[in-house]
Amino acid sequence: MQIPFRYSLKNFTKRRLTNIITVSGVALVVFVFAAVLMMAYGIQKTLQDTGTKDNVLISRKSSTGEITSIIDGDTQNIISSLPYIEKAPDGNQIISYEPVVVINLEKVGGGMSNITVRGVSPEIKLLRPQAKLLEGRMFKWGTRELIVGSGLTDRFEGAKIGDKIRFAGDSWTIVGIFGTDGSGFDSEFWGDSKQLLDAFNRGNTISTMTLKLTTASDFDKFKRKFEADQRLQQFEPEIEQKYYEKQSELMSNFIKYLGIFITIIFSLGATIGAMITMYSAVANRTREIGTLRALGFRRRNIMAVFLSESVIISFAGGVLGLILASFLQFFSISTLNFTSFSELQFSFAVSPSIIISSLIFSVAMGIIGGFLPSVRASRKKIVDSLRAG
Repeated sequence: MQIPFRYSLKNFTKRRLTNIITVSGVALVVFVFAAVLMMAYGIQKTLQDTGTKDNVLISRKSSTGEITSIIDGDTQNIISSLPYIEKAPDGNQIISYEPVVVINLEKVGGGMSNITVRGVSPEIKLLRPQAKLLEGRMFKWGTRELIVGSGLTDRFEGAKIGDKIRFAGDSWTIVGIFGTDGSGFDSEFWGDSKQLLDAFNRGNTISTMTLKLTTASDFDKFKRKFEADQRLQQFEPEIEQKYYEKQSELMSNFIKYLGIFITIIFSLGATIGAMITMYSAVANRTREIGTLRALGFRRRNIMAVFLSESVIISFAGGVLGLILASFLQFFSISTLNFTSFSELQFSFAVSPSIIISSLIFSVAMGIIGGFLPSVRASRKKIVDSLRAG
């Protein structure tokens, strides 16, 4: 014989004040837990969206990121001679030879931060069609002009159209603002690749090459040709999207693990709160427990009732915490990317796995917090319970 589930729901509404306090505590913990996961996932999603599936990014194997990668001119020629590279209508290969450097820029609220400046080739429009000019115009090739990502223009001094920023011994004029639908490119400056190489006295040595394949399915064939050439042993081709996704691992994992550790500490308070609430419920319902036992309900039935009530309270807190955390999707923040050592703007992002993990976490707090009180309730003797009160 089982006690109806609606019995637990009815008792949940009786102790409103204590239940509201406990639900609020659980909601706060779940909010922090979900926010941490959403932050880590937001970074991962931002960098993953930076690339496309039919682009290949080539870098030096020993490099930890684009700014530490070096590709000399001879290697560039060898790579560009490989098959399966898409050509533009004018017959030129769709390849962008990209030097990537980091400069210092002052934030609007004060302080300095590193910003990525990327040199691109004229084929960039075909290579990254997701990049759209939002304001102003495209920089002129052969000039010291830049376009700025939409994630930087309101956060940094001198990052608006008409402003000039100084680096590499020269002034560079910002002539346009571009956007890529929230990808990592929105946190960069773009300019003429050759001008950037000349400014930093790098000759023909770039950081990375990004090329477009004839079709995305040609990557394996392209990679086999690439690896078969002994002159390219120090370099590695990677699907652009996967490359940038890997760049997010260090930072997203750091935020995730540190955040979960802090959340677990916070959860101890919420769990203790749930335990106190359930101990109070046991103390106030001694006669009720005795009546249920007298009616023939077993100890495990009593235990299940109080445990389910604790889970209901925690689950309600979990749902409330998730609802509050969902509003974080409307906010964007920026931080220093550990891999590129430059500023990265991203938005909080939610996924089904985050929702499920948060709810499981809240239920776990309810089970842990309600276990001992439910055991105490199940062990009460019938006669003592009926005499109480």
